[in-house]
Amino acid sequence: MTRFKSLAALTAGLLLAGVAHASALEQFKSFVASTKAAKGEFTQRQVKNTNGEAPKTSNTATGTFVFARPGKFIWTYVKPYEQVLQADGDKLYIFDKDLNQVTVKKLGDALGSSPAAILFGSNDLEKNFTLSEAGTKDGAELLKAVPKAKDTSFEQIIIGLRDGVPVSMELKDSFGQLSVLAFKGIEKNPALNAASFKFVMPKGADVFNN
Repeated sequence: MTRFKSLAALTAGLLLAGVAHASALEQFKSFVASTKAAKGEFTQRQVKNTNGEAPKTSNTATGTFVFARPGKFIWTYVKPYEQVLQADGDKLYIFDKDLNQVTVKKLGDALGSSPAAILFGSNDLEKNFTLSEAGTKDGAELLKAVPKAKDTSFEQIIIGLRDGVPVSMELKDSFGQLSVLAFKGIEKNPALNAASFKFVMPKGADVFNN
């Protein structure tokens, strides 16, 4: 379950693009309008709330991602363990290589107010999120996205953009814990086709349908 929660946090949001030195919201809207697909690399770490004590930070996970709107993506953890989240626009497949186990979920409306919707969803983001400027940090313009739905597990998402490119994302859940992501090597609108996101069931895998 710990891995799955980490992945769910991760299923999540990532890049944006726009004009250098533009506000975060301007850059974000430019990215949404101009980017139908993208790929790149990520690092991720969890910062756990420890009830007043110094926060504990997990080891850094690394991997790659590719997406095509709406609702198609492959999010691959390479280290420290191999795991894949893959969506074909209809279903979400979560593959744990160590366990040779696949969990299948209906993508459906669950994507709408999740962090993943920022990157993988439709262009109508302001339907599901309240967007606002959130200052600057490390030379990046910050955009805050707060889900409008009350039943989401995330309180807010902070996205950092620099020179029209997303460089970071922080996902804060309802328990005050953070998933901190950094992005690099982003390529906009690479050549992809529908078959790129078709999940191939691993031989002998245990399959669980949720």
